[in-house]
Amino acid sequence: MDYKRLDRARRSVGPVQLDVIESYAQGKISRRDFLKRGAIVGLSMPLMGSVLAACGGDDEGGATTTAAGGATETTAAAATGTPQTGGTMRWSMQTPSTSLDPVLMQDLSSYGIVSQSMEFLVGLDLDGNIAPALATSWEPNDDGSVWTFNLREGVTFHDGTPLTSAAVAATMDRLVEAGNSGLLGVITEGAVETPDDLTAVFNLEIPNGNLPFLVSLFNAQTPITPVDYAVGTALDQQPVGTGPFILDDYDPATGATFRRNENWWGGVPPLENVEFVFFDNLGAQITALQSGSVDGLVQFQVIGADALFDNPDFKVLGIQAANHRQVWMRVDEGQFTDKRVRQALALTFDREAMINTLWRGRADIGNDHVIAPFLPFYDEAAVPQRERNPEQARQLLTDAGFADGLSAVLHCGEVQEIPDLAQIIQAGAAEAGFNLEVQVEGLDTFYGNQWCPAEPADPPCSGAAELGIVDYGHRPTPDIYMNAALSTNGVWNSSQYANPEFDAAFVDYQAAIGVDAQKGAVGRIQQLLNDEVPIGLPYFYNYLAGHTTEFDNAIVSALGHPVLGQATRVG
Repeated sequence: MDYKRLDRARRSVGPVQLDVIESYAQGKISRRDFLKRGAIVGLSMPLMGSVLAACGGDDEGGATTTAAGGATETTAAAATGTPQTGGTMRWSMQTPSTSLDPVLMQDLSSYGIVSQSMEFLVGLDLDGNIAPALATSWEPNDDGSVWTFNLREGVTFHDGTPLTSAAVAATMDRLVEAGNSGLLGVITEGAVETPDDLTAVFNLEIPNGNLPFLVSLFNAQTPITPVDYAVGTALDQQPVGTGPFILDDYDPATGATFRRNENWWGGVPPLENVEFVFFDNLGAQITALQSGSVDGLVQFQVIGADALFDNPDFKVLGIQAANHRQVWMRVDEGQFTDKRVRQALALTFDREAMINTLWRGRADIGNDHVIAPFLPFYDEAAVPQRERNPEQARQLLTDAGFADGLSAVLHCGEVQEIPDLAQIIQAGAAEAGFNLEVQVEGLDTFYGNQWCPAEPADPPCSGAAELGIVDYGHRPTPDIYMNAALSTNGVWNSSQYANPEFDAAFVDYQAAIGVDAQKGAVGRIQQLLNDEVPIGLPYFYNYLAGHTTEFDNAIVSALGHPVLGQATRVG
């Protein structure tokens, strides 16, 4: 340990940043988590490098890291050859289920399309970690209640308008008005001060140690839009952003076409065009790849994709992530109001079989709460892992008044492995006395009628079905899952869960700055959710994307954003 070097780093930072340095120096967090957490609180790469050197360097062999905290899995050889300028990269993706409204969009396909033109304060680097984008740096005050973001000079929107802090303030006000799931309770209208054109100061309702994630592409509805942008406007109606590509054409049924932005702040993108082609199933996407009609898949599942893993000309990008499926159960009305019924259904999950069957082991086991086990503040001792026990489940059903069994419809959308998951749940639950009818629906019908109908609007999602499976994309911290899906009046609270004790624990977690403080709050959250089971959560699955080896420097976030500003064709 080089204490002199470490002391120099300690003296150059504030209390929030110092906590991260101390946590690493004392061995409480890994190198990987130090780099991730350091990026969140605004430690520069040179300073983090100095701390690593002072503490003895790399304790994990230099593994490539991701924003989730896990190592990337790559199969097939990397692209070789000389980078070429020009050309078109064509990506397949699921047909979007919502419009390209950057404030209100809800599905991963819309996220990926919009992010080609619209950018965030905080972006993604080639290793999958968060990194400066429209903001070059950020720093909290001593308690994390005020964050200052320094904007990049010389950035212009596609119409030539300069990017200023006024656009940041206006964007955040629109998100507050729309009830953005990540910023709800974090900021209010007028929270962003603009002391000059390149400085945006966020004044938070309560201290928050994760704000940079909440204004990054991992809170997908937060791209910075022009001052006069209106909620309800879609990208194809006003194709103006700051990103590397400009939207040329969009057909919600077939695809989208972009041309490169010659005036992008990151330099002229090597690719001349980017195209997205829409499909309704994985089989059609793989056929298109094999025929040469597309060059990459924004996301794919394991089942049905064996040919991709065995193809030496295809580069699989696998990312350990917090992507998961929530089996929601209405706690306020219907047959699942007694927590014993909800516990019973969760006890029928054969989680290991689900992981092995659906993901060939490319997933982490879940325990009916939204805290992924690889997060640095996960409390392993908080609650035992729930194991399959159909006998206990049947007894709980009997105790709750369902001695003759319980019949219900299990709703789900037609996306990835979810219909297969529904069949596994149906079969496993039957042994305990559940008679579940699986109803698979198109995403428009599922999202609009079963998961979170627009009406009645107060409280949000109060028209949801009593039982269903919904997909949740990756977030490097669980703030959005807790705020949107589980907090009282959360905008995606399909279970209608309302528990003041949970709400208080979530606030404690948000305000916690250090890993130890976060772990204390998170342990209580794990206990509450595992006991009350407003959602069943069997696993967190790895995000899988990929492209042919004819291209290089293309990355995909675990929330469905192809990041292509530096992507090149090689030859």
